[in-house]
Amino acid sequence: MGINPGIAGIVLAIIAAACTGCAASSTESHTLTGNAGAPVAISASPRTLTWTKPAPSATPHPTRKPAATATPGTGETAEQLLSTAVAPLVAADNDHVAVAVYDLSTGQFASYGGTQEFVTASIVKADILSTRLYQLQRQGSQLSSGEEALAEKMIEDSDNNAATDLYNDDGEAPGVDAANQVFGLTETTAGTGVYWGVTSTTVDDQIRLLRVIFTTPSVLSSASQDYIRGLMGQVEPGQAWGVTAAADSGTSYEVKNGWLPRPEWGELWEINSIGSVTHHGHHLLIAVLSSYNQSESSGISLIEGVVDKAADAVTEAK
Repeated sequence: MGINPGIAGIVLAIIAAACTGCAASSTESHTLTGNAGAPVAISASPRTLTWTKPAPSATPHPTRKPAATATPGTGETAEQLLSTAVAPLVAADNDHVAVAVYDLSTGQFASYGGTQEFVTASIVKADILSTRLYQLQRQGSQLSSGEEALAEKMIEDSDNNAATDLYNDDGEAPGVDAANQVFGLTETTAGTGVYWGVTSTTVDDQIRLLRVIFTTPSVLSSASQDYIRGLMGQVEPGQAWGVTAAADSGTSYEVKNGWLPRPEWGELWEINSIGSVTHHGHHLLIAVLSSYNQSESSGISLIEGVVDKAADAVTEAK
């Protein structure tokens, strides 16, 4: 599955036009981009959640999407509860947002708009790193010191130049697509060349990727999983938004966000977030993707509202 060819052509042309001089700096700080090269997006304001370094965790999981489970006493499945909770917000946004939640504490899973296609922007950086680590495992090798430095910049700071370098090391789109087949991602198509930021995906597939990173058994070694989780647990404060809105106060979280302005839509935004949080004492994997947002801040507010309601719904389905 891929992006509509007509849309893809427009996206690539606009990104290419906006990319003049984009390699001038590899330190992006608060002028980070959400895709490969258009330096126009900015980080959100820091959140005020209490920070503690995440401890490694791993929970067995099924390889396929779990069946919805009925909630005792109500007859409602996790899917039904989530749908009821988020449908008004999604409808108000003209169906331009999707969310999926996997509860590692109970095995409950639910998604809304699970197979709807979105552009990843920078959330694909978690996939880029997972691919590289998997490839090196197959070779009996490990990240070089240079690649470790790139990985830190790419995940913690969302540095695009670092992402491009690691994407090249992956073997670009063919390498990432091949790894994704092993990871069980069936609805993700990697962006080509420097346009890794226009990788297409779904929330269901992003949950599959998060399972590879956070649960066992996994094709990634425990050391590789710990490494990715550690970086996702140390993103700069200005990028600690999105799925973190569902985190219990004082708990740790791991997150990777993506944000991308779309000039062909009249400066509307793609706003995405994936990660792991503790919500009402439950360990959750959450993916939320959105498009056609009026601004970066309104998109962040939207996905955080959706995430909070979705997390409540799934943790109620015991």
